[in-house]
Amino acid sequence: MLVPDPTPLPFSDDDRTGMAVALGAARHAAQLDEVPVGAAVVVGGSVIVVTHNETVARRDLTQHAEVIAIHAAIEILQVDRLDTATLYVTLEPCAQCAGAIVLARVARVVFGASDPKAGMAGSVGDLLQHPRLNHRPEVVGGVMEEECGRLLSKFFQNKRG
Repeated sequence: MLVPDPTPLPFSDDDRTGMAVALGAARHAAQLDEVPVGAAVVVGGSVIVVTHNETVARRDLTQHAEVIAIHAAIEILQVDRLDTATLYVTLEPCAQCAGAIVLARVARVVFGASDPKAGMAGSVGDLLQHPRLNHRPEVVGGVMEEECGRLLSKFFQNKRG
């Protein structure tokens, strides 16, 4: 198992701002009884898309925040690649989302909480930096990690009763 580097990185104000936007979407998801993961796509300092998980609403387990955000950003920007975009997401991307990120050629991925059970940006594996893939985005983890993790923990504690 790969373990993310525990060395804290200095996070920019832009990264904190982008993650705060994604965290707001995650909080909204929790109110809708969706797993509280939020995402935001930012290009040139402008927020293009803000989404959250919609697996319950759409009755489709593939409708993770990252996938929805990528689809929406490509549609809005009328492009086929997000090579100038930063994707902010409150939870480390899973294999499905990491694959979508690579295919869409997202320039940067910034995530909040690590996911020791399914994270593919260093926790379980590192699909985003796999040397055989044709695209490897810049990855920054741990931005607002405590807030992102606390929201997820509280959601699942409430689910368990």
